[in-house]
Amino acid sequence: MEKKLIVTHHAPDIDAIGATWLLKKFDFENYANANISFVNPGEKISATAANILGFSLEQVTHVDTGLGKFDHHQPERAHQKVSATSLVFEYLCQTKPELKTDRSLKSMIEYIVDIDHFGDIHWPDPANLRYNFMIHELIRGAEYSDPHNDESQLHFGFTCLDNLYAVLKQHHKAAEILAEKAKAFSAGKYDCLALETRNDDTIKLALKQGYELVIRKDPERGHIRIKARPDSQIELKPLYEKIITVDQNGTWFYHNSGKMLLNGSHKHHNQTPSPLSVTQVIELVKIVYAKD
Repeated sequence: MEKKLIVTHHAPDIDAIGATWLLKKFDFENYANANISFVNPGEKISATAANILGFSLEQVTHVDTGLGKFDHHQPERAHQKVSATSLVFEYLCQTKPELKTDRSLKSMIEYIVDIDHFGDIHWPDPANLRYNFMIHELIRGAEYSDPHNDESQLHFGFTCLDNLYAVLKQHHKAAEILAEKAKAFSAGKYDCLALETRNDDTIKLALKQGYELVIRKDPERGHIRIKARPDSQIELKPLYEKIITVDQNGTWFYHNSGKMLLNGSHKHHNQTPSPLSVTQVIELVKIVYAKD
């Protein structure tokens, strides 16, 4: 495979990083081992500079700079809702049509385009500091904490996008699982949900959907996690006290917030899984909260 050189601008933002990440991750036949170089925004690398790096201009791909096919700063594109990242994605879909149905990837493209067009000024409560914790702001923060280190900023962005892609895959899978496998039930006045899955994102997503209590059992490891909405009136201590009278084998942790009852955690490596089935836990929940 002929080696290539990707050229983007100094202090790469999330769009420059996203476009480069897409090429290296999904057009791996051409770009997996590509070198990366940086120029001033809007510029192209010169033949001389490319030669010094061991490349001809035919081996160079510019992203988010240079006014080429993966740049969107041309006058005719100025009012289009596109970015370098979305242009690379369109290119990838031509040879890899399966990417068109990758919901996680499409969510990332939409987010990056929105940020690149300052769409965050239209978000709810846009001045709230919570938005400073988002990926694009953390990438920008590298310009202050480690200025003039383009490589470091780029690879920090790669790590962020790798992790975001993994999280979004879990999220979209969780939505599928909730739609297909979850069992809704009532315990007194509380709307509850129970399911068997390894996907832990199902719990928070179900709580966001309005369920007041969610039970998840890992069918492979056997652990059970029970959580309640923070704004719910439900208190899990009575359920904890009931469960430990029935289950003498599983290791249970009751959180003093009253909203978490855990028999298994990524943070705790020595918990014994509960022998209780999901059906048994549902019955215990119904007994404990029947009069609420």
